[in-house]
Amino acid sequence: MTGLSFEPLTYDDIPAARRPSLGQALVPLLGMVVFLSIGAIVLGLDPHLPIVWGAALTAAVGRYWLGIAWEELFEGIVDGIRMGMQAILILFTIYMLIATWTAAGTIPGLIYYGLEILTPTVFLPATAALATVVAFSIGSSWTTAGTLGVAFMGIGAGLGVPAPMTAGAILTGAYTGDKISPLSDTTNLAAAVTNTDLMEHVRTMRVGTGLAFALSLVLYAALGLTATGAIPAGRIDTIQSAIGGSYAVSPVVFLPLLVTFALALYGFPALPSLVAGVFAGVGTTMAVQGVGFTAAWDIAQNGTDPATGSELVNGLLGSSGLMGSTWTITIVVAALALGGLLERTGVIATVAHYIAKVVHSVASLTLGTGVAAISMNVLAAEQYMSIVVPGMTLRGLYDDFDLESRNLSRAVEASGTVTSALIPWNAGGAYMWSVLGVHPFEYAPYYFLGFLAPSILVVMAVTGWQITTTDDTPAAAGSRASPADD
Repeated sequence: MTGLSFEPLTYDDIPAARRPSLGQALVPLLGMVVFLSIGAIVLGLDPHLPIVWGAALTAAVGRYWLGIAWEELFEGIVDGIRMGMQAILILFTIYMLIATWTAAGTIPGLIYYGLEILTPTVFLPATAALATVVAFSIGSSWTTAGTLGVAFMGIGAGLGVPAPMTAGAILTGAYTGDKISPLSDTTNLAAAVTNTDLMEHVRTMRVGTGLAFALSLVLYAALGLTATGAIPAGRIDTIQSAIGGSYAVSPVVFLPLLVTFALALYGFPALPSLVAGVFAGVGTTMAVQGVGFTAAWDIAQNGTDPATGSELVNGLLGSSGLMGSTWTITIVVAALALGGLLERTGVIATVAHYIAKVVHSVASLTLGTGVAAISMNVLAAEQYMSIVVPGMTLRGLYDDFDLESRNLSRAVEASGTVTSALIPWNAGGAYMWSVLGVHPFEYAPYYFLGFLAPSILVVMAVTGWQITTTDDTPAAAGSRASPADD
């Protein structure tokens, strides 16, 4: 995925006459919190309608309180949706890919062979490690979760590992590999908006991310010990027999996987690589599984409804295809529209401005960057905004503190990108919820990287560890690096 197609407003960009005060900016934010709370807890609604209510309130505040013309508000909505358009197209494609890879035998084959070589004890750390390698190689956490992650969910179910644990391990590995890969779009974006050399940013990310991943592996290994012996008697044989009786399982069925990852490794962007994977899945479905052309493409559109004789396997391999993407796409579009309105009304810029105002030391600057990035994930529903807004708003302060720009690029990634999957209405959270079938609040306790990476950033902020100034000396955490700049 590429970055933003527009440059978001900064506080100074907003004309004084229509610049919201902190109180005005908080009205739509608090309204959104109230709407989401009432909708989910009291009324039992999905997030869609509460987000629409929040968008309506934000538009009303912008039009009637701040005096912004409707045409400009609509442009904000369009910019917000355009920002996530490639993510939306990837969602469409992933739904087709999962269906075609299931029909082709790719995902059933991964489950079949995975059950032979993995045990509950090693499954979680192995899943995290394998997902890291794949995400690092192709530079995409989303592609990793939507392909191998789906297969890992099936393997984990066969081994009796709780789905939230499996999802957490997948996400920890996927985002670890993504953050330390120079091929990642968000990694490149973070370097670009902070004026940091890409490889310098990657090297800086690897310290904290590597430590967070190592701690995660220890925790997954401990969880794996509790899962020992949890496989119900005969479950693996039942699953393998059901798969073998319904699909032709051989190394050939992995052709779609090889095509997709080979293109990604060669440098093709995620979307065309995934589209190629869909075509390879349809071709393999026809050639290996003996399905006709029309039926194979009907699967891409409407999904799979296997009849293997095993309810467990049917549940593992059922998919909804392109037509099943509606729920996820609509929540992403609504959230992006809300984020666009919050940006165009100046709410996001105002919040970032007041966060910056409380910065008085290196420690508070680093912590403020983390808070700003996470706030953007909640408010704008897109991980790109969690990188761009703090990166653009705070980079002048990093100069004032004589800090190297890589401190800023690390802070926005360590706190912004990795936490997007924890928020259900964020494009990242909605996507992972969709492809893995586990609500973000359910996998959150096991998505260790999502908490450890920001926590390690806090340690760096408080202690000054790994925080360097422009003259390559460690920065004092409690004060400005250069008192003359006060």
